[in-house]
Amino acid sequence: MLLKKRGHTWLIASSMVSLVVLMMLLYGTIGSQQPGSSSLRRDYQLLGRPLYKLDLSWPKNPELFGGLVFAVAVNQYAGVVYVAQRGDNVPKVLVFTTDGDFLMSWNTTTLEMPHGMFLADAASLNPTVWITDVGNGPNGHCIKQYSPSGKLLQVLGTPGKAGSALDPLQFDQPAEIFVHDSGEMYIVDGDGGMNNRLIKLSTDQQVLWVHGEKGQGMAQFYIPHSVTVDSAQRVWVADRGNKRIQVFNSITGDWLGTWGSCFTEDAPYSVRLTPDKKYFVVVQLNTNQISLLDAPPVGLIGQCSVVSVIQLADEVKPHLVDLDLKTGALYVAEIGAQQAQKFIPFSLGGSFL
Repeated sequence: MLLKKRGHTWLIASSMVSLVVLMMLLYGTIGSQQPGSSSLRRDYQLLGRPLYKLDLSWPKNPELFGGLVFAVAVNQYAGVVYVAQRGDNVPKVLVFTTDGDFLMSWNTTTLEMPHGMFLADAASLNPTVWITDVGNGPNGHCIKQYSPSGKLLQVLGTPGKAGSALDPLQFDQPAEIFVHDSGEMYIVDGDGGMNNRLIKLSTDQQVLWVHGEKGQGMAQFYIPHSVTVDSAQRVWVADRGNKRIQVFNSITGDWLGTWGSCFTEDAPYSVRLTPDKKYFVVVQLNTNQISLLDAPPVGLIGQCSVVSVIQLADEVKPHLVDLDLKTGALYVAEIGAQQAQKFIPFSLGGSFL
């Protein structure tokens, strides 16, 4: 009788442990599914330690998206998010608050095919939005600076003229620009065009150094697609065609190392740092993944290490991302789903700071 009672107790305990494990798998490290208003499923899965959750309330009017969404840029001081899209008879830029309210659209004719976007001088009284234009028409192959309301302020490159490797400031489908707090600019020029270059410009837009050779070797590129700079004077470039991230010294331009082991299945499309500088956020379009990679300490490059993965639904096609440096919120431009989405960090009560 005692044996039967012990066996019954063991069976109950075992069942409770199994239930706890199942709950952990469903709601802890593996992830969850969220309903959405898009025709494509907006569910996602968190692999590894969950760091983000989807904000289903952002934006409040998702029906405003009318084209293919390629880029996002955040002004954390003003609480504003810029979304760049392509398509016939659609505004090229939509502007929302970080809470999801719609503010305005840019019905500008100066943009053909926006690709990358960066918010510069965010803390100043005169922030500006830089957009790379990969169009083949009279306004394409340029990098353009706009006011927050969409007024064209400046153009880098010659509109409508695809460049060559001979002139560093003659672009051919420039992919993205990163403007440092110092005002220095880093440009990846080569979204499938003739050029495959990483260019650094001074504050007065003079060329400081260039890596511009196509290939698979050190400091060579094949479709450099995204660029960011960390606080340790290192430049990180998503070398899409070579399925790797290359690292350079931001002062000298010297090659420092390569990350490739994390990208055997798909190439990195976008690279950004979280506000606490602990993680790189890297997008892989074809596998519909957003990965968080450990950022190495100063003086070390090493190899990449994936901490967490947000697995988006099939055919979402995430392209480029940006982060709110105040809250840590992650904004994702999605070509396939034709929308931008917001993810909120779990860490520190919803903030990476």
